Amino acid sequence: MDIAQIAGSRDDFQLVHHLTLRGSQVEIGRQLAERARSLGWAPQPIDPTVGRARRTWFERHWPQHHARLDGAAQVLGLDPDQDELALDGLGYVPAGSGCSALWCPPARATDGHGRTGRNYDFFTMTATEIMGGAEPAPGELPMASRPHVISTVPDEGLASTVITMSDLDGCMDGVNEAGLAVMLLIADVTDAAPPEQFAPQVGLSSVQAPRFLVDTCETVEQAKQALLGAKHYDHGMGLHYLVADAHGGAFVWERGKDGSEHIIENPGEPLAVTNHLLHRNPDPANLPEDTPATFGTFGRLCALHECAKAATMSPAELRESLLRVATGADPAEPWRTTWSTVFDTHERTLATRFYLGDSAGVPRYTEELTFSARPGTPA
Repeated sequence: MDIAQIAGSRDDFQLVHHLTLRGSQVEIGRQLAERARSLGWAPQPIDPTVGRARRTWFERHWPQHHARLDGAAQVLGLDPDQDELALDGLGYVPAGSGCSALWCPPARATDGHGRTGRNYDFFTMTATEIMGGAEPAPGELPMASRPHVISTVPDEGLASTVITMSDLDGCMDGVNEAGLAVMLLIADVTDAAPPEQFAPQVGLSSVQAPRFLVDTCETVEQAKQALLGAKHYDHGMGLHYLVADAHGGAFVWERGKDGSEHIIENPGEPLAVTNHLLHRNPDPANLPEDTPATFGTFGRLCALHECAKAATMSPAELRESLLRVATGADPAEPWRTTWSTVFDTHERTLATRFYLGDSAGVPRYTEELTFSARPGTPA
């Protein structure tokens, strides 16, 4: 396992590390568990019946993850077939973030490259403050202050690079060597609620779904089938996902309150998503008014559609659209755009600026750092 500090310092809000993992999926799982354990992770007790069903589901539907669980078992000296402990969930992500994303298809790009831009907006507080409003524990860091970029190059299967806030076996952003890009966003900010518990269930957690797709899919059509065929669960915070590929396809996947599944597309045209359910508000020209409770989700979507009206969009114009909807430096607001990413599905790269803190009322960011889905290839 190669670990490199790539951005920020202990004096900045974010300190970012890049992990590069190579070998079999078992070896990659062992490396992930070693890193997670060094950061304080420990396996969570689970109902053995649920644990057995989870392992069976992963073995059938996500064999890459199943093999990585065997690697985690090796690190902990456990029988990989034991059912009493969940060997994944290598971190913890609480409720509460708001994000924006815009897909520009190849036909609308000035250079013919399909690109997606996204802002990852999150609280600048600790988990204790977010979940209960109490004073943080001594030495407790803000939840979004230690993100990881993780590149995995398995002996067999798709190489990928992902960004995660604090869950090493899931991710918020990801791109694989086939050019499939995935990002998650809160789906219904007005109904988001803190979870009652974080017990693992059978299937994919909200933050595992993007990793599942970059491990198992090469195109949006494969991703649609994978999502529709999977079991899903969240922790009180429903998410939706923007998925795009190197062939110019893109869609947003989301679930309704009744468990119905929805695929939203706009073939050959830009596709924007923020933090409300698109299937309940299909017309961007006829959206409700924002209130303090909506965190500007409707206004941000309108702004992105306005940016995408031009016949073509350059890479610089896509980045400008992200700046237009980024969260500012209002000291009364306990959240920021903690990173901003542009995916190039043609080049199989993601390029990211990380938030370092505020200076004189203005957010400070790193220079844009570019990562290939397969390290060692030009980025």
